[in-house]
Amino acid sequence: MSNFVYLSKERIRELEKELAELKNNGRKKMAERIAEARAHGDLSENAEYDAAKEEQGLLELKISKLEDLLSRARIIDTSNMPKDQAHILSKVKVKNLNNNKIYEYILVSPEEADLEKGKISITSPVGQALMGVKVGQTVEAKVPAGIIKFEVLGIE
Repeated sequence: MSNFVYLSKERIRELEKELAELKNNGRKKMAERIAEARAHGDLSENAEYDAAKEEQGLLELKISKLEDLLSRARIIDTSNMPKDQAHILSKVKVKNLNNNKIYEYILVSPEEADLEKGKISITSPVGQALMGVKVGQTVEAKVPAGIIKFEVLGIE
């Protein structure tokens, strides 16, 4: 059972590039490390060989996970979404009424969330509170630290 994962075109390109890098250069480097470790003699007591084989397993797991994610990925099409409401890939400018600070968030799928870049998941408490809002509305988000009230200042 595969659930779709909705990603932006840019994120899909990033993941495809990372996957190609791992498959080409990552596997090549790993094969070289294993060959080098194997050259050190007795494999039964060769910690370097064991470490390289374990690292190879982790590399293959990462490749497998990326392939799975990309196989389920669907590009988000925002062309049919209302321009006056916040939706996935909207940039929402809000005023936190608890501390009077202004923030800009981009609403994204959980797989793309990155708070340092201002990208918050639509499944997070703040993301859920902002979905579907319009400019001028006030919303509340229940977060672990309590309730945050936001006034929506702008939507792009």
